[in-house]
Amino acid sequence: MTRAPYAADSAAGPSREFSRTSGGEQRGPRSAFQRDRDRIVHSMSFRRLKSKTQVFIAPDGDHYRTRLTHSLEVAQIGRVIARALGLDEDLTEALCLAHDLGHPPFGHAGEAALSDAMERHGGFDHNAQALRTVMRIECPYPEHDGLNLTWDLLEGLAKHNGPVSAPNWALAELDAAFPLKLDSWPSLEAQVAAVADDIAYDNHDIDDGLRAGFLSLDDLLSLDFLADQWRAVEKRFPHAPRERLLREMIRDQIGMMVNDVIAHTAEIARGCGSVAEVRAAGRQLAGFSPAMAAQERRLKSFMYERLYYHPEQIAAAEKARDVVARLFAAYAQDASLMPDDWLARLPQHDPQRSRVIADFIAGMSDRFAMQAVGQIYGEKPVGLINV
Repeated sequence: MTRAPYAADSAAGPSREFSRTSGGEQRGPRSAFQRDRDRIVHSMSFRRLKSKTQVFIAPDGDHYRTRLTHSLEVAQIGRVIARALGLDEDLTEALCLAHDLGHPPFGHAGEAALSDAMERHGGFDHNAQALRTVMRIECPYPEHDGLNLTWDLLEGLAKHNGPVSAPNWALAELDAAFPLKLDSWPSLEAQVAAVADDIAYDNHDIDDGLRAGFLSLDDLLSLDFLADQWRAVEKRFPHAPRERLLREMIRDQIGMMVNDVIAHTAEIARGCGSVAEVRAAGRQLAGFSPAMAAQERRLKSFMYERLYYHPEQIAAAEKARDVVARLFAAYAQDASLMPDDWLARLPQHDPQRSRVIADFIAGMSDRFAMQAVGQIYGEKPVGLINV
């Protein structure tokens, strides 16, 4: 599809925080946004997503989603929407792949524990931590800290959920070093990445919930729009096994959401003549139609009630919070328990000292965190592998 006038333009020379002085900027015929994507894919933090919680903590089953497989699915959905709207697919894909890099082990349970531990030191937020990860923690280059991603990518990560009126300490520090115009809406590519995230986890979490036995078909059919799709799927494939019909229904739901976003966004963004006009619009331009947005809110509410707040999930989350809290307490009391490379760069005083400890814990995978707490306290956490 022809590039839309409101798309981000990699040929316009997107800026980076650090200029390269020793060559090597062009390793192959790639655009600036393609290099962003590749730097993310090759990063250690991206690889660690393979063992970080999506819905189920440290799952034994190979078929359950992790943060890595979720990010890949978000990227696939994001590229489809971006291509249909004439946006920059590479920037959209890079944003989708990077959006969860700041998540600590055990997902939101781990984030809650770090937020509590960091209460006196500025708190913890996974969105800001994603920026901190790609701008300061990942350090593969000899000339500077961070992955040195484009301003467009960093802006999109910072604001993919909309303008940030009260940035926490981490985002405020990064914004001071490389201003990201936090008070405006980001590019359509960033807005598409956010809605692709919603589409992916709304539907794929259903798939995992069904597989784990936490959800049933009867539960799903209490939502009229899913019941309508189930009947349509049964009519199309009257002799197919139920498991295949369930997966077909989920695919149909994803398709309906994607098509809705494309049609609604194309209509809303039609009057924008540039990416600057998108940022100056003062409102979200990419997203669901009002009718689909209402259905999506009902689906989210259902998932919180039946899956995310399931008693077994809550029990596992409490154990996960305890693991993270005990790790923070141990490292704060005896920093020599940390690896030598982290110990060497640990500041002497708070809040910076506690913030680096939080960086170390946030980068852990679920299994590494469980191994670490077992080594420190001499006991293996139980009740965390729940499917």
